[in-house]
Amino acid sequence: MSDFRQIADALAAEIEDGRMPPGTRLDPVRRFAYARGIAVSTANRVYAELGRRGLVAGEIGRGTYVRSRLLGTPLAEPGRPGLIDFEFNFPTLPGQSALLAEGIRAVLAAERLEDTMRPVGAQGHAAARAASARHLARPGWAPDPGHFLFTGGGRQAIGAALASVAAAGERIGIEAMTYPAVKAMAGRLGQITVPLAMDDEGVTPDAVEAACRLGPLKALYLQPALHNPGGSTMGLARRQALVALARREKLVLIEDTVFGFLDQSGLPPLSALLPEQAILVDGLSKRASPGLSGGMLVIPSDMLRRRATTAIRAGAWHAAPLGLAAATHWMDSGLLADLEARKRADALARQAVLRQALAGQSLLGDARAYHLWLELPEPWRADFFAAAAMRQGVAVTPSGAFAAAPGHAPNGVRIAFSSPGPDSVRRGAAILAGLLAEGPEGLALSE
Repeated sequence: MSDFRQIADALAAEIEDGRMPPGTRLDPVRRFAYARGIAVSTANRVYAELGRRGLVAGEIGRGTYVRSRLLGTPLAEPGRPGLIDFEFNFPTLPGQSALLAEGIRAVLAAERLEDTMRPVGAQGHAAARAASARHLARPGWAPDPGHFLFTGGGRQAIGAALASVAAAGERIGIEAMTYPAVKAMAGRLGQITVPLAMDDEGVTPDAVEAACRLGPLKALYLQPALHNPGGSTMGLARRQALVALARREKLVLIEDTVFGFLDQSGLPPLSALLPEQAILVDGLSKRASPGLSGGMLVIPSDMLRRRATTAIRAGAWHAAPLGLAAATHWMDSGLLADLEARKRADALARQAVLRQALAGQSLLGDARAYHLWLELPEPWRADFFAAAAMRQGVAVTPSGAFAAAPGHAPNGVRIAFSSPGPDSVRRGAAILAGLLAEGPEGLALSE
């Protein structure tokens, strides 16, 4: 029996009926292959298939383990009752809804309703393009309103960007630890994702050069500011080095700045350094509300903008007219800028609570971010820690959810603290601190 799916099915049955309980360490790939009389490449596919099914999780330097049944699918849907949700990462402030309602009432006024409800194409309308250009501008970068496209959400904007830069079978460089939807979207488009090694500033130039030596890359997907999940922010020298590489190798830079509004450092976006080979992706779900989560793209290249427009039309990813009208009002009135300023202060305050509660632990990330990376001490493993936290009513995201390559996740979890109320943040932080102090000994996580 050498078909990897059959072998994976057999192991899955052992996991499901309890013969391989949570925490069981699978043999190293080569030993597993030798014992089964199969090729190492087949063994790798077996482990990858078990990971795809959510049955095992791999950790760098530690091996592959059977996951706890308590966890379910990483990055689960929001709104789970009874949980302090440190997975769902959408900043929400007290009184935010009332402020946003002002803009919605304005665009629903009788004299404006006909224009508000008129369908919009990928280019939106002139008012939205002008407002977005003014709102995203920063020192050293003033985007052209004619370069904007709009989608119904940030994921759709990423999908349109990916579709514009590579065809099925072509290679896209992505961060080794990255936003999970990027890998999923590229997979649906038939693109090959190439994980790129990272340091404390994000993707390294050496990793890009190494990937280019192995075959042509069409583009890089990067999060230069407040990276998700690690929280790193690229300095100017790193940005310039990656831009130089992109120029030499003719790579398009897809720059995701969804958390960029929290960054007031004044660093230029990649789009300012290499406009004709860059696509900036942003959205409203973090800046305003997930309920009106419009996406936007800034694409100076005429060719890439045409391709992205085609992708938006083909996918029916157009922005909702009401959402785009409301966003335009929020930007023009200054309400969105005020809300973003309040969220920058809120992120600092919430992070201070987490850092105080978890003092002495290894916490990584930008002090301005709404998420932190917790490096777990021995003998904790990411999967077990997330399951133990879930049992106590706190949802965190284990590293495997973000790993671009199966079995290459560091031993840690992301704590995203933007959604729960301040009291819940304190209680959740205290629960996590208690778990870390107690350790995993004696925990039974198979129920």
